[in-house]
Amino acid sequence: MEKIKAGYIEGAVSIIINNLLFGIKIWAAIVTGSIALAADAWHTLSDSLSSVVVIIFAKLSSKKADKKHPYGYGRFEQIASLFIAVILGIIAYDFFRISVIQFNNREKVEYGLIAIIVTVASIIAKELLAQYAFYLARKTDNSSVKADGWHHRSDALSSVVVLAGILFARQFWWIDSVLGIIIALMLFYATCMIIKETISKILGEEAGSELIAKITDAVVNIYGDDLKIHHFHIHNYVLQKELTLHIRLNKDLTIENGHKIATNIENIIKEKHNMTATIHVEPIY
Repeated sequence: MEKIKAGYIEGAVSIIINNLLFGIKIWAAIVTGSIALAADAWHTLSDSLSSVVVIIFAKLSSKKADKKHPYGYGRFEQIASLFIAVILGIIAYDFFRISVIQFNNREKVEYGLIAIIVTVASIIAKELLAQYAFYLARKTDNSSVKADGWHHRSDALSSVVVLAGILFARQFWWIDSVLGIIIALMLFYATCMIIKETISKILGEEAGSELIAKITDAVVNIYGDDLKIHHFHIHNYVLQKELTLHIRLNKDLTIENGHKIATNIENIIKEKHNMTATIHVEPIY
């Protein structure tokens, strides 16, 4: 499945399910007067917003390379991940602030069977959505879909925390406000993880040892140990990856023969790893 198609599908499924869950959760929050349930509900609605972002940026990243951007627009996917992280961070801050105010006012919440049913249903639905998003992300290597999956997972975890609070609400007056704070901290953690991973990709990452070994083995099988290959660098443009590397050749080879060897290796890398390679040739003295 293509990256772009994965973004469309995951985003559409997420929007439908999250809007349904939001309606149910906010109704339960109004009935019970629970800030934790309300926070959980708005967290769910924020998932819909992040899914809209995934769809929009999937469309933007699908634009073909042009003169202005010769490597394409694939990095819009990573921009979408950062946008989702910002949304999570804002929501986390607001939940934290409201929960602290409620705790200081010593407000108590009475839960009921409705809250239990809604919360359990939310946990199941959100974890299924998270697993679906992670599946599509693994299959297509789409970072914005993966970020959206973490958004679903954080919502499922926050609902688990709410459920635990419901079960102990009668024993502890402060449970609802404390749960709101815990949920906020969980959201902050998810925000940091998404930002960390996305920035790492934008800054550039070292070629993996497995990839280097595969390319080296393929080259050695054809040219033997006389050809030395090293200095790998990957430039990730999401929909297109550029690989640069150096090879050392016998100094007595003609420029034409050196060019043929480099071109052949570039073709091997394109065929086996779907990456455009640029090779710098060095002489062995």
